[in-house]
Amino acid sequence: MITRNPRWLLSLIVLFSSFFSSVATSLAEDVLRIGAIPDQNPERLNRLYSLLSTELSKELQIPVRYIAVTNYPAAVSAFRTNSLDLVWFGGLTGVQARLQKPGAKVLAQRDIDVNFRSVFIANTGSGIKQINSLNELSSLRGKRFTFGSESSTSGRLMPQYFLQEAGIKTTEFAGQAPGFSGSHDATLALVQSGSFEAGALNEQVWLSALQTGRADPQRVSLIWRTPAYADYHWLAQGNLDKRFGDGFTNRLKQALLSWDKKSKPQATILDLFGASRFIPALENQYKTIETIGRQLGKIQ
Repeated sequence: MITRNPRWLLSLIVLFSSFFSSVATSLAEDVLRIGAIPDQNPERLNRLYSLLSTELSKELQIPVRYIAVTNYPAAVSAFRTNSLDLVWFGGLTGVQARLQKPGAKVLAQRDIDVNFRSVFIANTGSGIKQINSLNELSSLRGKRFTFGSESSTSGRLMPQYFLQEAGIKTTEFAGQAPGFSGSHDATLALVQSGSFEAGALNEQVWLSALQTGRADPQRVSLIWRTPAYADYHWLAQGNLDKRFGDGFTNRLKQALLSWDKKSKPQATILDLFGASRFIPALENQYKTIETIGRQLGKIQ
């Protein structure tokens, strides 16, 4: 007769559970998990980071896996909870994530991120004219205006800051509030369709859209470029040397910095990033972003 729930069976179950849990943890620690803020359409991001994962895996001789997130706050949360090891952040989300994880390391930025800009665009049927100075942003009062994601540096934080510097409150847009499209691509589509009369997005996405034909100059036009500021960057967890061996973080950084357009895979990756190369980045480059983020209530 078999006794119900014999002790030996329970012990065996616990032993196997412990074993498989240990194996799963070990396997997870052997994979470098990378992520990025979802600032463009998912298909473009999946292509970019699949190529990037393959190239990094080849150079570092470890498995590298891209893990997509649903929105900007989710990228910050995944970094905070150690679900992601290396993340491509915008200026604001990078500062938010770094402040929540002491020891996190800023590794690199694109050559275009040293002097990055946002652009304001308008539907050609809106009647909005070219803006030549900060004060002329007043022409946007009463218009249907959209930002990108609420946590976007180039699609919300810096555009709102410059509007504020011009004395314009977001409650002065049509409906007493701006829209939030969720991404730069979506902002372009909404303004181009006429759903919003104007909006703000990052200049790199705008230029790419013009080049590929996604932006139709007959329906949408550039009306203003913001002053320059530092923006996107790679942020790494502070424990990577412990997980992958002494000197790993520096190897990772040097791998990114070594990429150039002589290599076909690397050229494709850099082109998708809209850059010629990655360059070193420092925390203090994002101090202004932190200050503005605190002023606008995006950093507590």
